[in-house]
Amino acid sequence: MTPSLTKESLIKESVTKESTAAYSLEAADGSKVEPLDIDRIRRDFPILHQQVNGKPLVYLDNAATSQKPAVVIESMNRYYREYNSNVHRGAHSLSDKATAAFEAARLHIAQYLNASGREEIIWVRGTTEAINLVAQSYGRSQLQTGDEIILSQLEHHSNIVPWQLLAEQVGAVIKVIPINEKAELDMAAYRQLLTDRTKIVAVNHVSNATGTINPIIEISRLAHATGAVVVVDGAQALPHLIVDVKALDCDFYACSGHKAFGPTGIGALYGKRELLEKMPPYQGGGEMIERVSFSGTTFNQLPFKFEAGTPAIAEAIGFAEAVRYLEQFDRKALQAHEDRLLARAMELADAVPGLSVIGQAQQKASVFSFLVDGLHPSDMGTLLDQQGIAVRTGHHCTQPLMDYLGIPGTSRASFAFYNTLEEVEKFFAALQKIIRLFA
Repeated sequence: MTPSLTKESLIKESVTKESTAAYSLEAADGSKVEPLDIDRIRRDFPILHQQVNGKPLVYLDNAATSQKPAVVIESMNRYYREYNSNVHRGAHSLSDKATAAFEAARLHIAQYLNASGREEIIWVRGTTEAINLVAQSYGRSQLQTGDEIILSQLEHHSNIVPWQLLAEQVGAVIKVIPINEKAELDMAAYRQLLTDRTKIVAVNHVSNATGTINPIIEISRLAHATGAVVVVDGAQALPHLIVDVKALDCDFYACSGHKAFGPTGIGALYGKRELLEKMPPYQGGGEMIERVSFSGTTFNQLPFKFEAGTPAIAEAIGFAEAVRYLEQFDRKALQAHEDRLLARAMELADAVPGLSVIGQAQQKASVFSFLVDGLHPSDMGTLLDQQGIAVRTGHHCTQPLMDYLGIPGTSRASFAFYNTLEEVEKFFAALQKIIRLFA
């Protein structure tokens, strides 16, 4: 039985009152940023104000999906209430209004990612479909037997399985970048893996399992020197980082709306226009065609060439509204607040016997993945839920990483900017209670 910690050792400073009030922040680069009023921000998220199992909800499962501000919910509701109609080629006012909103959403996402134009943004169901699109369209048309695809040990299954399928189809070879003891990519090993047969490098921007932020600019520079293209899984980066695809110089960037405070069922694939132009369609049907006859079909221009069928119209509108919501804040301030939450979690973790933090990269997003001696992650998740605290447990769709680390999985608390220092401390108080009773 692990002895209980004193309040003084668990809570090293009183932060409860300041945790939901405005306070000063320092960005990662040392610059001062405007204070955040977390109380006001939390009022924008209706779902946060409820009880679970008789306890106030502490939602720490943001890496799985983020919560949605009221403006996102209302924007989708407004579409269905006021101008629900299919988009493009409509001959009536509702269709014109829906098309305008839908394409304005695409333009907004393009501007947010700093793409060169709206034609470089393809609507997809999410990051998973975006990566599959690149694999099956670009990959199948460009790769040959013996060509190489480089992945990393940190990848989500969605950035592994599509490439395995492609490798089986064309006879390509998959190589894997190893990681060090902090769950950082071994960049020296990456340099050694690159050859003139390397055609694709596919890595995540931020690891969903460890929070590691990968050096995409350097990865792109080295890949391009060998003639390879770079595909970035940006699902976990979009809610935490300022994403500038031109600065990253990646060739494709995939992201999901629901990870970044928008709805499920919508995502975006950014691709450099010159690559998208030469890629064949991914799926066939309506919308992606220019003209169809039984003797043959000609395909639509970008971006519609890759968008077969009726799109997720309300979801695209909601995704863009989520981006607008984020744009009202200083993104450096949001990131600084999340860094503060993570730093507090790491500080409190030092005082918990038997707790191991999985992933301690120097550059890290607000993901706290951990194990406690004597407690299975799934049991930990259930016991935390009984105290109103939502976390994720298991392998987090990163089974190769868990196998590499020699563990069955982890418990994962993941923070968003609407979380508070008080919630971090409630989380650790709950951990201590569980450890006293069960470890």
